Amino acid sequence: MSMKVAVQMDPIGAVDIDADSTFRMAEEAAARGHSLFYYHVDDLAWNEGRVEATGWDLTVRRVQGDHFELSEKRTQNLAEMDVVLLRQDPPFDMGYITNTHLLEMIHPKTTVVNDPFWVRNCPEKLLVLDFADMSPPTMIARNLDHIKAFRDTHGDMILKPLYGNGGAGVFKLKADDSNINSLHELFTGINREPLIAQKFLPDVLEGDKRVILVDGEAVGAINRVPAKGETRSNMHVGGRPEKSPLTDRDIEICERIGPLLKERGLIFVGIDVIGGLLTEINVTSPTGIQELERFDGTNTAKLIWEAVERRRGYGG
Repeated sequence: MSMKVAVQMDPIGAVDIDADSTFRMAEEAAARGHSLFYYHVDDLAWNEGRVEATGWDLTVRRVQGDHFELSEKRTQNLAEMDVVLLRQDPPFDMGYITNTHLLEMIHPKTTVVNDPFWVRNCPEKLLVLDFADMSPPTMIARNLDHIKAFRDTHGDMILKPLYGNGGAGVFKLKADDSNINSLHELFTGINREPLIAQKFLPDVLEGDKRVILVDGEAVGAINRVPAKGETRSNMHVGGRPEKSPLTDRDIEICERIGPLLKERGLIFVGIDVIGGLLTEINVTSPTGIQELERFDGTNTAKLIWEAVERRRGYGG
């Protein structure tokens, strides 16, 4: 049975069709007979009792430089859609949080993927705290003395914004690094949010594994290897994806967190594992499905849509 699918995402014209997970999900939806409506987050609105979006009917195709076609712009009542894909990238700021509140007003009659209530309440670097026994030593704090005490205990550490993404603002600080005061001033001058400090894991130089889960089940993994001279492995900053099997430790982690993700309607999740330790649980706009499909043939987009269709009562 076909579904009406709205896609809330960043501008589609700029996406890399060979890497972008949202494009692959839209492509698979169309292949399954679902219709697509695309809008930018700035065009989401609450209007006299309706959650509306102004956007376009969307056609996608895997043609470099000509990968999409749009209808005339129109306004759509999102309560009349079957599914909304919440796929805008962070930063996870008050604008993002407001959008989850608006989308929560139409969910679950309209199935929002991932569930906006739990997207709001499970930020990537906070949900992982529920599984501290599987994670590296971590501190979330704004006070500089607290952060320095953490470094005194654990030595080399990673310091980054709590709600950052894509490797932006991630610093490795050695135990005797004299820049910590200046970095703290920089971060706290930008916003009022805490920082996150984690014990540096040397294994990151061998890669930061992205394990992908669909409806609480591990479906595969890729390894992201930092570029030479980098500690950040994010593909946005030059990390190189490579084929990587699921290990017993990966499966152990996924079996621990999977039931919670499924219960909370977090259908598409990407976790980060370094040296067998869980560092993040990405629920906002995870990536990596195209790389996984190229490496081992796993069609994650198909698995995601099968999970969504089951929740809509289509299929087994």
